[in-house]
Amino acid sequence: MKEIILGTAGHIDHGKTSLIKAITGINTDRLKEEQERGITIELGFASIKLSHGQHLGIVDVPGHEKFVKNMVAGATGIDLVAMIIAADEGVMPQTREHLDICSLLGVQYGLVVLTKIDMVDQEWLDLVLEDVMEFTTDTFLEKAPIVQVSSTTREGLSEFVKTLEQLCASIPSKLQSGLMRLPVDRVFSMKGFGTVITGSLISGRIRTDDVIMLYPSGITSKVRGIQVHNQSVEAAFSGQRTAVNFQGLDRAVVKRGDVLSGPHDLVNSYMLDASFDYLASNTRPLKNRAKIRFHSGTSEIAGLIILLEKDVLKPGETGLVQIRLDQPVSLVRDDRFVTRAYSPVRTIGGGKIINPVPQKARRFFMETITHLNQLLTGPREDNILLYCHAAEHHGLSFKELKLMTNLSEKQMEAVIGGLLSRQHLIQTDREQRVYMHHAVIKQLDKDIRIRLETYHHKNPLRSGMPKEELKSKFPAYLSGRLFNLIIERMIKENHIKQNGELVHLHDHQVVLAVDTTAISNKISSIYQKSGLTPPYFKDICRSLKLETVRARDILGLLVKQGHIIKAKEDLYFNTDVIKNLQIKLIEFLKKNGEITPPEFKKMTGLSRKYLIPLLEYYDSVHVTIRIGDSRKLRKGSSF
Repeated sequence: MKEIILGTAGHIDHGKTSLIKAITGINTDRLKEEQERGITIELGFASIKLSHGQHLGIVDVPGHEKFVKNMVAGATGIDLVAMIIAADEGVMPQTREHLDICSLLGVQYGLVVLTKIDMVDQEWLDLVLEDVMEFTTDTFLEKAPIVQVSSTTREGLSEFVKTLEQLCASIPSKLQSGLMRLPVDRVFSMKGFGTVITGSLISGRIRTDDVIMLYPSGITSKVRGIQVHNQSVEAAFSGQRTAVNFQGLDRAVVKRGDVLSGPHDLVNSYMLDASFDYLASNTRPLKNRAKIRFHSGTSEIAGLIILLEKDVLKPGETGLVQIRLDQPVSLVRDDRFVTRAYSPVRTIGGGKIINPVPQKARRFFMETITHLNQLLTGPREDNILLYCHAAEHHGLSFKELKLMTNLSEKQMEAVIGGLLSRQHLIQTDREQRVYMHHAVIKQLDKDIRIRLETYHHKNPLRSGMPKEELKSKFPAYLSGRLFNLIIERMIKENHIKQNGELVHLHDHQVVLAVDTTAISNKISSIYQKSGLTPPYFKDICRSLKLETVRARDILGLLVKQGHIIKAKEDLYFNTDVIKNLQIKLIEFLKKNGEITPPEFKKMTGLSRKYLIPLLEYYDSVHVTIRIGDSRKLRKGSSF
């Protein structure tokens, strides 16, 4: 069974509340002040069961101009509007404003109800009908049924209900979304129940025992009970008027305008990219940075409207805008909104969200304008690529992309699966399901190769660049996880190679120049001739008058090539000399079982300057193992 919500609209005192009471028996004016003054101030709620079993939820809105913000809140989530026009007064200012609001919110189905027909004669009624026909021309109500009723005499009420049944049958079922969202339009406390929240469930479903999060505050609570049409249920679904009570949720932390959803399913944002329709009824152009009252869901927030492609918007024009708000909102792609002038307060326009979590936009920046136009007109698959490309190194998570596309879970998985298989998207975080555009990955690959090429050019004798040093060349927002993923991809694609903590271009080779070869030979000769008593390397540099950095590069190459062995900082030995001593040491240990420093000194004739570093070197390469002050042969050591 389809779930449909009917909303009333129309000028004050045109009989909205009386009509709802006449067909449901429910007085939606529940406040004492409303009953005393005879006007609707707050939203009212009722329901009716139609003949074919359809339950119709009803939201009754105030008609007074001072309470239009409440009317906008009530119009959120309605599928069908009853535009109420009193026969004795005809079309009035709030009639027009309410129709504008319904149009801006994307309402597509409705009917016109002429009330109080018992108070006028037929000639006057005919004039009002002509007025109504002209009023609805070029609107979604142009071909809508017009029903004439009197709540006092009950004339026409059965025809009104019958027309509602016909309209409900013609309204298509809503596309189901896995994202549960319930904008709060009322919050109160009930003895024995605690905090109760009501609203129209605009998507998804909510179940008893679900853990929900309140946006934008981030407070979580557990669902204790749910009612739909005053009946307790285990679950409520999209399109239903819903009352939910919670365990341990303080009434003071909830207000109209908040949104219920799953934990971390929504994202708070102070900015929104949107397509904006400036009503033709406005009398002057809209200037950039105009202060507005922004209405979305059941919230009203002050903000500024930034015109991205024009200096001003003329009445009747549509433009791309960025809305910057004083407080955060939690919206999704294609959500509708209404804007009202800050002062004097009047409805001036509205539209739909293109990007609910954008970066700050520059005016007249063609790349941004082109990007937003593509998002408006392109298929969702292209939209995902556009969003990911704009996100650059940050990437976008599955949840963020759901908000940006308004696709269901299954649709998203199918689209992203296709993009991954064609390598248009790359998954950079499997756990959080974060995706990046392939062009961003390709650019990072290119940037890494450029930095390595520069490093190799400046350091031709070094076999590679330390990985951490390479990472430091990129901005801090390039995470270690992403950096390592790029490095792994580049190694797999044979763009680079990694040896230990050093990385280098796949074709990089250390080739000594003629003068460098001569220096290398001189250093090798010194270590070969000095045997077990070589000079410190700094002394070699001094004696050969070498630049330290260049000399160390040559020494590093000699170590890598296996000609020289490092015992400790600044102390190096010829490899053959060390291996020959190692043979003698192993023979001694096999014969004697252990060796002490004095015994090693007697074997080699070395001073402590060389003795200790050599013993520690043999420990480090697992030839010996130190036990107390002695060394023993490590198991498995051989010549």
